[in-house]
Formats: sequence, structure tokens, C-alpha cells
Amino acid sequence: MIDRLAGIAGRAPKAVLAVIGIAFVVLGVLGAPVAERLSAGGFIGSEAESARATAILERDFGLSGMQLVLAVESDSGALGAAADERANRIVTELRADPRIQAVLSPWTEPLARATLVSDDGRIGLIVATVRGGDDSAPGTAHEVAERHTGSDGGVEVRAGGQSILFHDANTQAARDLLLAEAVALPLCFLLLVWFLRSAIAAAIPIIVGMVAIVGTTAILYALTFVVELSVFALNLTTAIGLALAIDYSLLLISRYREEVARGSAPPDAIAMAMRRGGRAVVFAGATVAIGIVGMVFFPMPFLRSIAYAGVAVVTLTVLLALIMVPALLTVLGERINRKPLREATPVEQTRLYRTARAIQRRPLLVAVPIVALLLALGAPVLGLRLGLPDDRVLPATAAAHQVGDDLRERFSDNPTGVVQIVVTGDRADDAVALADYSAEISRVAGVSGVVGPTGAYAGGLRVADGDTAMAGQRSAYLTLSTTSDPYSTQARDQLDALHAVPAPGDTAFGGLAQQTRDTASGISQAFPLALAWIAVVTFVLLLLLTGSVLLPLKALVLNTLSLSATFGAMVWIFQDGHLGGLGTVAPGYIAATVPALVFCTAFGLSMDYEIFLLTRFKEEWDNSARTRADNDTAVAVGLARSGRVITAAAVLMTVVFSAVITSDLSLMRMFGLGLTLAVVVDATLVRMLLVPAFMRLLGTGNWWAPAWSRTTLERMALRE
Repeated sequence: MIDRLAGIAGRAPKAVLAVIGIAFVVLGVLGAPVAERLSAGGFIGSEAESARATAILERDFGLSGMQLVLAVESDSGALGAAADERANRIVTELRADPRIQAVLSPWTEPLARATLVSDDGRIGLIVATVRGGDDSAPGTAHEVAERHTGSDGGVEVRAGGQSILFHDANTQAARDLLLAEAVALPLCFLLLVWFLRSAIAAAIPIIVGMVAIVGTTAILYALTFVVELSVFALNLTTAIGLALAIDYSLLLISRYREEVARGSAPPDAIAMAMRRGGRAVVFAGATVAIGIVGMVFFPMPFLRSIAYAGVAVVTLTVLLALIMVPALLTVLGERINRKPLREATPVEQTRLYRTARAIQRRPLLVAVPIVALLLALGAPVLGLRLGLPDDRVLPATAAAHQVGDDLRERFSDNPTGVVQIVVTGDRADDAVALADYSAEISRVAGVSGVVGPTGAYAGGLRVADGDTAMAGQRSAYLTLSTTSDPYSTQARDQLDALHAVPAPGDTAFGGLAQQTRDTASGISQAFPLALAWIAVVTFVLLLLLTGSVLLPLKALVLNTLSLSATFGAMVWIFQDGHLGGLGTVAPGYIAATVPALVFCTAFGLSMDYEIFLLTRFKEEWDNSARTRADNDTAVAVGLARSGRVITAAAVLMTVVFSAVITSDLSLMRMFGLGLTLAVVVDATLVRMLLVPAFMRLLGTGNWWAPAWSRTTLERMALRE
């Protein structure tokens, strides 16, 4: 396959590049509006309890939509004349808007004043329900808020709530993407010039990276017609596509130059670089895709959408590297070298070779302290707490964040902490039983009021997800107001107590507190499946690549060790608030989807470098007498020949992911830092130090496989 692709690019390079250039323009036009079709939601699985509650409320009671909170603040008091006049005008307009389902305010419902007026009396809240889901409600809420927010006559109105959070996250993500690209591309180009000693050679990975970015946007745009796609998929997959495009292009260029330095003619050097380096690119891309596919096992549309997009982008990037790089090398020829390449320095004289030999002389002295260090860095992960992203993912200057702070700090009751309890079954219309249940739950600590029950009869209506099992079933719902922040430990304890109260039928809880629990439990339950998938498939791939049982096991163990240090740092910084949370607000938990996202992505990226090393180790081992000394030599030579490329690739990948840290969204900042740390730790402590130490300790056992399996492995081995 690789020979055929490289052959096409070599025989008609200008035609290949012309086709890609046309595709670049067309795909750029097609993918331009992708941001408008993306969703900031998708954190709740369709089978979650809160999702069931939402479906029943919409089916039986017509209740759906997202919350919009307008905070009306006045120095003269929320119930003063100025605030009263403006608030009533807003409420009147909202109730006349068909896109708004319900409106509650202390100016029109005096009984709500205890809940919707701040403790200091300066802020009153208008709580509206905006019709629509994650895709349409945020845009509607923004349009509504634009008409009513701002300062006028000593009264200031600010917008918050989940709908504004989703809209602002969408907008911020789009701005952050442009900033990240503006930072990453020039820096990567300068570093490539330094590494490759040629501006023309450095342009090749940048060109491939830019095509990968544009192709990514077009792929995502097409996917939006098939699945709901998260707005974060655009940022994450663009960063991954750019990083891998540069990574793989650099590997192929370096291998090409190595062959030229050995005396090969350029066409032969390209063929050999593509055969050997291209093979590493294919395997490396496969391992990244395997890790990303692990996100499919999680029930959240957020993660699944990134998995679909990620696999498509990795596939595109591998194909671009295999087609564009040989075409560009053929067209540019010797111009990629500022001056003729000198004959390569003997491998035994390189610094990396000497480093590998030094490690092999004292492997335990190297391995034990590094393993201890990685375990210590990973220790904070034992205190990991998972939750649902809230307004604090936005910068502190965002109005939605400020409104959220006011709700947490200046209100005894938190209107965003409302809990809906849906009761279904034959006794759901039993007024006495429901009244007793209401009285019991009203005694739970932190419950400040119970509204309802409100009853309905489904009357044969279909359930929202098409399941007819509940058709004809009676249902009722109660609404609880609480004093708890829905994302807090108190809210989790309160939810436990509410679930423990016997109900006159089956119950389904809704509200942000239950959504937070559903997200965390969904991640926890699916993680073993994702881990098993990644471990088993990666093991099989490396087994077929190396013919060894121990090398894949070693790779899995070292990857896990490396990632534990990454997660420990994320918990220490973003959950516990050390280092100022890198400019974010530490809510006391990690957004539940981030660990799954970082693990699946970083696992594949880390295996990238393992593939680069193993293919070189295998190449040297196969050409040796296969003694213990040959094992050590294969490792030292392989590290010397791949180490510089791995270091350069890691630096470039670090630049790309560090650019993501510039995002004002804490979710993106966590993702950027997580991948940056994973790459740095893996490319330095693990690949350059631990790998040669462990391979020295195992000796020829590195290449061991059971005798009964060797014939099969030899027949199924993956070769160029």
C-alpha cells in the first residue's frame, strides 16, 4: 500500500499536489460554517437517569428546554422602582416570545421572592426556560439576552444559566482555536527551520499541517449531518491533526535525509524512507486511532462525537503524510537542503548512543528513581473527584461566570439547584401517597421547598426515545428548591438522602445535581471497557509488529505509568487549585469527561513514540545474530537513530498542545496541559531513559514469544 501511494506521488507529483490544492480550496469553503453546527452540550448519556426524567417531563408535561437566568441588580434594591419597572418590562416581553416556555420572577410572583432575591436585596432573578435542546436553545438564549442585558438608569442586567454557558463556550472555543493556530504554526515553522536547517524543508510539515486543519473542518462539517458533534471536537481534532501532520512529515523527511546521506539517489531515498518511515507512520496512526476509539465506549455524545471525528482526522493525516510528503520531496528535490548533506556521523559517536550505553551499564540505578518519581507525581490522582462542567469553565470576566458566582455566594437558595423528581407507576395519581412523599422529602437537609405534585396520564403517548413500554402509564412530578450548589459535595449528599426516601412508584431524578452524578458514574462504569479495548488491541498490534509478547506488555505498563503522572498533575492543579489553577477557578473536582478524553488521546500519542522506537529496534534486531549483546546494540543504535526525531517531534507536538493552554476555557486548558505533560514525560523520562533500562534488564527476553505461537506470529507478522 505504501509503495503504491509513494509511487503515484513520485511519478506525477505535480498532478497530485494540484489535486490536493484544489481539494484544499473546496474543503475550506465547505468547512467554513462548521462552528455554527456544533453543540456545547452532550455531557449526558441518553440512558442516564436524568435523561429519562427529561424525556418523561417532555412527553407527559411538555416541559423541555434550557435555563436562562437574568440577574437584575440595582443599588436601590431589586424591588425598588427602577428595577421593578425594567424587570416587569423584560418579563412581559419574555412571556410574549414563543421561544420561551416559562418565566418566573419575584416581581410577578411574590411567593418566589424568598428564593429569587439575593440575601442583600440588591439582585433579583428572572428565570426563564428556553425551548429547544443543546443545539438551538443556546443561540436563542443569546439573542434574548442581547435585547435585555446592560446598564440603564442605575439598573444592570446580566445573563447566565446553562443556555448562556453553552453559547459562550461555543463562541470562546471558536476564538481560542484561531489564537491557538496563530501561536502554534509560526512557532512550529521556526523550530522546524532550526531542526531541519532549511526553510524549504520546514515548509513541508507546515503545508501538510495546514491541509490537515482544513480537511478536519470539512470532515467535521460532514459529520454534523450524521451525529451531534461537540464544539470542542473542532479544537481538539484540529490540534491533533496539526500535531500528527507535523510529527509524521518530520519523521519521513528525516528518514529521507538519512538515506541520502548514506549515498542513495533521491528517488531511491524517497522509496526507502516511505517504505520504512511510512510503515512507522501507519502503525503510529493506528495506535492513535485505537486510543481515540476508546471514547466510543463512554455513553456521552460529547466523547463519542470526538471519537468519530478523531479517527477520521487521524486517517486523513496519515494519508496526507504518505501522499503529500513524497510528492513535495520529489518536486523540491535537493532544494530542501541548504547545502549538500554530509555523510552521517558514525552512530557510535552520537550523544544518544553514548547515553543508551551508559543507561545499560546501570539500568536499575536509572529505572528505580524514575519509576518512584512517576508514582509520586501520580499520587494526587487517588483523590480525583468527577463532576459536570459549569459556568466556572468560562473566564472570570464572562457574564455567565459572574452570575454563577452571585448565585453561589449571594443567595440562600440556588435556583440552578432545582431537583425534579418524576414518579411513574399505578400510584402516580394517588394524591395521598404523593402528599406523604412530598412531606418526607421536604424534611431532607437542604430542601427549602417542594412544589407539586403535578400529575398527568400518558394516554398511550410514545416515549421520546420511541420506547412504548411506558405508554399508558401514570406519571407525576415534583420540583424541589434547595440551598445547595448543584455541583457541590452537599448536593451529592442531599441527592443520596432524596433517593433513600421511599416513593409511591418508580422515580427518575432530574436537575443539574443528578446530571453531575450521571456524568461521573457514566465515566466510571465505562472506563474499564475503554481501557480493555485500548490495551488488548494495542497489545495485538504491537505483538504482530514485533513478534514479542513482552515488548507490548512493557509498552502498556510504561504508558500507564507515564499517564498516571499526567493525571496527578491535572488533579493537583485544576482540582486542588495549586499554581493558581493556571488562571482557572478550581471548583474542587475535574470535569468528568476530561480524564477520559486525555487518557484515550494521550495513550495513542504516547504509543506514537513507542512505534518509532520499536520499528528501529526491530529493524536492527532482525539484522543481528540475536544475542544479548545484539539486543543492547539494537536498542542503542535504534535510540540513536530515532531519538533526535522523537525529541524534535515531541517539542513540536508540545508547542501545538501548549497553544491550546492559551484557551480561556478551563476544559481546553486542562486538555492542553494534559497532552503537553503526557508528551513531555513520555518523550523524555519514558522513551529515552526507562525504555533502554528495561530492555537491558530483559535482554533477549524482550523478543520472547511462546514456542507454539512463533510460526503463527511469523506468518501474520506486519511487514513492509
